[in-house]
Amino acid sequence: MAVDDSALLQAAEAALRQAYARYSRFRVGAALLTAGGRVYRGCNVESISFPVGQCAERNAIAAAVLEEGPAMRIARLLVTAEYRGQVAACTPCGACRQAIVEFGADATVLFRDAGGALLVRSAAELLPSSFGFGDKG
Repeated sequence: MAVDDSALLQAAEAALRQAYARYSRFRVGAALLTAGGRVYRGCNVESISFPVGQCAERNAIAAAVLEEGPAMRIARLLVTAEYRGQVAACTPCGACRQAIVEFGADATVLFRDAGGALLVRSAAELLPSSFGFGDKG
């Protein structure tokens, strides 16, 4: 069964409802489709010590790596967010962009703009000069 963007959006929205956003009220959900055809979800998890919070995108990536191993590759990743019950614009942060490129330099990334529409970008467009050692091994 092929996974389309509406299925990814539903998965990300379900993840968003599980977010622990007690302090900011900014809930984020992510769903990623691997090259192997499986879908993994993640949500943001805040901490009262803000720097140690976790992003939805990296949590979804961690879930995928846990199940498929370090060779897992991202085909598509969709991020959605809400603030106090309203759809919110949310692009992956810099750390998440680096993690996305690490597991899918050619991945497609979808996220909402200020009007709630889904924008589509490649991981390379989001992080054109990603950090790397060059050997990928």
